[in-house]
Amino acid sequence: MAMSIWGKIGGAAAGLALGGPLGALIGAVAGHMMFDRGRSAPSPQQAQLAFTIGVIALAAKMAKADGVVTEEEVRAFRQVFDVPEDEAGNVARIFDLANRSVDGYQAYARQLAGLFANEPDILEDVVDGLFHVATADGAVHERELEYLQNVAAIFGFSEADFARISARHIRPDGEDPYVVLGLDRSASDAAVKAAYRKLVAEHHPDRAISRGLPEEFVRIATDKLAKINGAYETIQRERGR
Repeated sequence: MAMSIWGKIGGAAAGLALGGPLGALIGAVAGHMMFDRGRSAPSPQQAQLAFTIGVIALAAKMAKADGVVTEEEVRAFRQVFDVPEDEAGNVARIFDLANRSVDGYQAYARQLAGLFANEPDILEDVVDGLFHVATADGAVHERELEYLQNVAAIFGFSEADFARISARHIRPDGEDPYVVLGLDRSASDAAVKAAYRKLVAEHHPDRAISRGLPEEFVRIATDKLAKINGAYETIQRERGR
């Protein structure tokens, strides 16, 4: 079973070394700075910690993107990520430290992009998680969308990639199934099938479990797969297949 996203934030995180802005953030919560300059790649524990803290930090910065962090936005975060009571204090401290201004989110995004440079699927999971927070109140503010676009660009996603990702989260009643699959409407049947199979392989929940992603992101992957399947089925119906 995948770990809980909060499982590494408390005392268990104190002995882990993680440099850069994410390390400084968790260091401020744990009471000391944690660095490990000798590593060229994160250990599994460091990767899990970076993923968790990165999602919290970027979500907090996004909440600040429209100018004011409201109680509703904090509640929305807690609705998307089921924070247990014994970790609520740690999560609140990280959220508060990160959302004092929107400045600096690029540093968090760049560090995550570097840590997961060879795992774009994980970076896409982060963008999906941010979309889930942004849409929790039923709408995505213009500045939030701009923020999401900037984070995705730092992660190395193209405009077409971002359109494909965002199509899964906004305009649910009128989404273009071709955009969801990252295709042009002129794509051949073979190209449609190939794109569909590639996306299913990349985003299947079982893969999220095997990568050790948090339980919340397994649920996001399940929702993502449902939308990919729905887009493919719509195209098949339109083409009389």
